[in-house]
Amino acid sequence: MGAAAMRRALISVSDKTGIAGFARELAALGVEILSTGGTAKLLAAENIPVVEVSDHTGFPEMLDGRVKTLHPTIHGGLLARREADAHMQAIAAHGIAPIDLLVVNLYPFEATVARADCTLEDAIENIDIGGPAMVRSAAKNWRGVGVLTDASQYGAALAEIRASGGLSDATRFALAVAAFNAISNYDAAISDYLSSLQPDGSRSEFPGQSNARFVKLQDLRYGENPHQRAAFYRDLCPAPGSLVTARQLQGKELSYNNIADADAAWECVKSFDTPACVIVKHANPCGVALGASAAEAYARAFATDPTSAFGGIIAFNRAVDGDAARAVSKQFVEVVLAPAYSDEARQVFAAKANARVLEIPLDSVRADGATDWERGRNAQDVKRVGSGLLIQSADNRAMSLAELKVVTKLAPTAAQLQDLLFAWRVAKYVKSNAIVFCGAGATLGVGAGQMSRVDSARIASIKAANAGLSLAGSVVASDAFFPFRDGLDVVADVGATAVIQPGGSVRDDEVIAAADERGIAMVFTGVRHFRH
Repeated sequence: MGAAAMRRALISVSDKTGIAGFARELAALGVEILSTGGTAKLLAAENIPVVEVSDHTGFPEMLDGRVKTLHPTIHGGLLARREADAHMQAIAAHGIAPIDLLVVNLYPFEATVARADCTLEDAIENIDIGGPAMVRSAAKNWRGVGVLTDASQYGAALAEIRASGGLSDATRFALAVAAFNAISNYDAAISDYLSSLQPDGSRSEFPGQSNARFVKLQDLRYGENPHQRAAFYRDLCPAPGSLVTARQLQGKELSYNNIADADAAWECVKSFDTPACVIVKHANPCGVALGASAAEAYARAFATDPTSAFGGIIAFNRAVDGDAARAVSKQFVEVVLAPAYSDEARQVFAAKANARVLEIPLDSVRADGATDWERGRNAQDVKRVGSGLLIQSADNRAMSLAELKVVTKLAPTAAQLQDLLFAWRVAKYVKSNAIVFCGAGATLGVGAGQMSRVDSARIASIKAANAGLSLAGSVVASDAFFPFRDGLDVVADVGATAVIQPGGSVRDDEVIAAADERGIAMVFTGVRHFRH
């Protein structure tokens, strides 16, 4: 059909951002503007010619505005197919004028129910009826009608109307898709809210129906393996400081595995308040360390397991300078993540054209000066199982010194306590069963993903030996309790002097006695960190 002539527009918006300027430009192009309620008043106050919908339909708004656009004159003007003579003859016979452009955004339902003081009555009054009905009508008839549902669309639409007198088929179809997506998200938000309500008026964390809403960021070359297809999606409203907000500064296209591992590295590194570096390989941290600078943190993290770090994902929670960039560039690296990069660092990485360099600002996450590393994290974790989902609250549990319970005759020193908390935080990001040896704010050996905890302990000690690192005087974190004393004996045999673990085993007394026998200090957290 090409560009359809733009003769008449209906504008009815809750969010009035930019609407006066847009309407003024339309009027200047000779487009007749219909409008409702507050939008019509705003346009009239701006001296923009406007026809009230009630005057257009000959039917007054009623029921406190609940019924104003639900009228055959409106929906006939939107739904009549321009290419169907019978349609055009029918609306002409009933005095219905075609509406060529619909500009609608909906009542702020999600913003309303997000308020702590929101009542069910407030929520119900913010369920838009007429708006979605008009949007559906216009989007269904996209060959003849353009529909704008967001202020971000005004500029491009106006430019096209100026240039050609209307909107092209391609533009109208794209706008229709966006409109149906907007309505789908709106309906899903209503469903999520209403199905979460409990008889006592509270809201369940897990609603009776879960309506996932994601937007595709990109198609991927393949999935976890080359024979699998894949794409990358983000939440409709992503948390600040999350991986999906990253800006890729250079390098090849991210792969499925790059993204999965980068997320693991980023979530771990941003949990530290002091300068830190995390190196991840196959979803597990293979090196984590604190340092006075990004470069020092990287060097200490790399020393944990140089072999596994080859081709790894490297994440920093501080800006990367030239020194850190040069150190990283000596190795083969798949992805680097950081809140910022100096100009010198950018130049250094430019020489490694294939290295993927991602920037994820953390300022918005910590803008108030708080050290709450939970900010910007997902509230829930979701795992797909056969024909279903497992949904849980995210493991955002932090641990403080005051919560640790000393259970052995020997108490940890102040320095050991700091290392124990560091080891505990790292263990949270290691696949279960997890054993992590640490010392002086750096990992020394990591055992991950084994079927038995004692094997994880042995592997962690082997890793340390292979890297030439001594475990004498080290501390150890176990993500879940030691079911027998054998795991504790393994870490004691290689030199560990303090252990942090949840406790809670029927054999806790046996394990505590073993620690006392071996001269090891041990603390219980009362919290488990399984990660499957």
